[in-house]
Amino acid sequence: MQGRRVLVVGGAGYIGSHCALLLQEAGAEITVYDDLSTGYAEAVTGRLVRGDVRDRARLETVLQEGRFDAVMHFAARLLVGESVAHPLAYFDTNVAGTCALLSAMAAADVRTLVFSSSCAIYGEPRTLPLDEAHPFAPVSPYGLTKLMVEQVLDACREREGFRIASLRYFNAAGAHPGGRLGEAHDPETHLVPLALEAAAGWRRIRLFGRDYPTPDGTCIRDYVHVWDLAEAHRLALEALWAGQAGRAWNVGTGTGSSVLEVIAAVERVTGRSVQRDDAPRRPGDPPALYAKADAIRQDLGWIPRHPDLEVTVEHAWRWLQAPRYGRYPRRP
Repeated sequence: MQGRRVLVVGGAGYIGSHCALLLQEAGAEITVYDDLSTGYAEAVTGRLVRGDVRDRARLETVLQEGRFDAVMHFAARLLVGESVAHPLAYFDTNVAGTCALLSAMAAADVRTLVFSSSCAIYGEPRTLPLDEAHPFAPVSPYGLTKLMVEQVLDACREREGFRIASLRYFNAAGAHPGGRLGEAHDPETHLVPLALEAAAGWRRIRLFGRDYPTPDGTCIRDYVHVWDLAEAHRLALEALWAGQAGRAWNVGTGTGSSVLEVIAAVERVTGRSVQRDDAPRRPGDPPALYAKADAIRQDLGWIPRHPDLEVTVEHAWRWLQAPRYGRYPRRP
């Protein structure tokens, strides 16, 4: 990877910023393209170019001038509830934006791409753990946009000469092990940072459903450390550069943790109680989602280095105690 040039689209956000930093540490030259609508300039590794993913002309200029070897694509709207209320905005940014990026890449003859996808494309699980052959049945416009983009990418891989890897994340969590980067969404919707903010005394959290058919009655999810996600991106990119055409891979630990188990881990790490209230189930929340990630382990040799939930929580807590960006402390 030494000396390779990578354009990280959406590289000022949570996962994109971690991937950009890891790639730079591996020897790549990084340029971040981001409109900073949800990301932070302080999180950027390398040079920052401000721009919208839907701006094909600007993207084409950046790609041609930068003579990049590959693109990593993280730019997207991400809130499931918002996608239900405003689906058009999600189709515009997530689908049309990706098409603009692909067209600009083709014009600049940059045809290597790693795409940030999601397990949301699967919808309600029919079998667990979820593998890549599970039927697609997204239950939100957000999940549908990720599926639509993957279909576009499949066509570009087959007909347009692209090498493309799509990484289907489960629940990204944690922070840079040294505290350099972390999660700073506004508003925050993810359980680990919400529980940590409750432990810090900044808010109370709501438990959406206590009557699921799980051992403790709360939802089970697969929490994968963000630095392990970044390593999956590096390995996928190396495989594409080595000549692989690419494919879609699940990225998860293969182990599920319930909401109450996450809260218990937060309380052990922080030594503080998490103030919470019971709330009704949210529509579309399946009882359990966790990955079967055998394919990426076999194909790329990816192994999560931080599979322990308490380690993930510890890194997120370290970040929250001394954040470099974001609106802190938060209030409910």
